[in-house]
Amino acid sequence: MDTVIKEKVLAVMHDGRTRAESTDWFRVALGLYYLAGLMTKETIDFKKVDRDFNRFIYHTLGPGHSIASALQFMSGAKVMPVVDSGRFMAAFGAHCPDIPSESIPFLLSLNLGVAKNISGLDAAGPLHDWIERRKADAEAGGGASSQAL
Repeated sequence: MDTVIKEKVLAVMHDGRTRAESTDWFRVALGLYYLAGLMTKETIDFKKVDRDFNRFIYHTLGPGHSIASALQFMSGAKVMPVVDSGRFMAAFGAHCPDIPSESIPFLLSLNLGVAKNISGLDAAGPLHDWIERRKADAEAGGGASSQAL
């Protein structure tokens, strides 16, 4: 995790209107960077990556937060106000153009799939429905892939 990514995530966070909204936006923006970083052919040192992310989270939000808790937040219904927020999507698009908005459903789907495998629970729910709607919208809109990174 480099300084540029940190600045981008903090910029998204600062666009939130309340402390709670800013915290949620931080979790989602950072989680999207984490998930996008997994899309590589290179070997990932998860111990180092997680340590770097967790250190940044601790310095920003304080104790009790981690990349695991951010990803858990992103796999449940609590993420819906963020992904349904036009303001979040605009802020994320403005500050984080290196992660195309078309890839967000894919990244969230990836995270949801991992959460499902770990918990053994069904992935059905509001986030799954949102992802499926975005995929259908992308297919209807001329073939723009929601899986493009």
